[in-house]
Amino acid sequence: MKRVRISQQEIVFAVFAALFLSFSIFLNGFLSADNMLTLLQNVAVLGILGLAMAIVVIGRGIDLSLIAALAVPGGLVLQMVQNGHSLPASLLAAGLLAIAIGLVNGWLIAYAEVPPLFATLATGLFVAGLGQAALFQLDVVQWSDGMAGFERLGQGSILGIPTSIVMFAIACVVVFVLLRKTRWGAYIYAIGDNPFAARVTGIPSRPIIVLQYVVAALIGCFAGLVMAASVNSMPTRIFNSTLIYDVILVVVLGGIGLSGGRGGVVNVIIGTLLIGTMLNGMTILNIPYAGQNLIKGLVLLIAVITDTFLNPRNEETAQQGDI
Repeated sequence: MKRVRISQQEIVFAVFAALFLSFSIFLNGFLSADNMLTLLQNVAVLGILGLAMAIVVIGRGIDLSLIAALAVPGGLVLQMVQNGHSLPASLLAAGLLAIAIGLVNGWLIAYAEVPPLFATLATGLFVAGLGQAALFQLDVVQWSDGMAGFERLGQGSILGIPTSIVMFAIACVVVFVLLRKTRWGAYIYAIGDNPFAARVTGIPSRPIIVLQYVVAALIGCFAGLVMAASVNSMPTRIFNSTLIYDVILVVVLGGIGLSGGRGGVVNVIIGTLLIGTMLNGMTILNIPYAGQNLIKGLVLLIAVITDTFLNPRNEETAQQGDI
């Protein structure tokens, strides 16, 4: 008899379906229109960030500066418009700041050979501190009249589908094309699978690593704009939250191996559905913040252990050191 093998993403999708069904039946208010709208908005931002993290993890890295790349460029747009600058100029400044974040991360990791964990942690702290010290007047940057119309990026609907979900879908298509239909994407998978073999075969490993972090920062900036448009403000201290751990949960639970070279957009979508539903359910149940962190930490630990068994670290991975 043919042996049936179930993949991690199939297991995660089954868990999501069971969790969603259980919440719908037993949790009062879960299926309400307002809660579904909130769930979809949160899932959209989380999913877009998950796409950014996936690109980096597939290339055998990690990016802890993503939340700073979400909060600071997005907040900069609102602050500049509030101060009288045009919206296009503000968007350009935010995009350049995101590119600068990615370039610094990429250079530190690819050329200075600083481990990604420490390089992106330092960059994220620096960018967050820069925003608080020099760019923002208040911790929550408010919407202004000059942003009129831009809220459509995160509010409203297109053919009955919330705009934020449409933005997530567009980001999914762009990342899918990058990873699966371009030479750069093939290089990212090759570097993640075996960086030494990739370098020997002539793949420009260092520039590709820089590219990964630049693209991740730009996607993080885009997520910040969607988030700001959804709530008509930017809470810049969000980088002090546990959102980065939710993003890592999305990637690992979805089935993207931390050892690199595996996974894709479908994994991010499945992981996002599960984590978004779980977080929404815990909020409705009024589980304390500390309790939510305890549950998320436990789930992340189980996911990492599962990833270790499903995607064991090989000799080349061990030589690379910890991510």
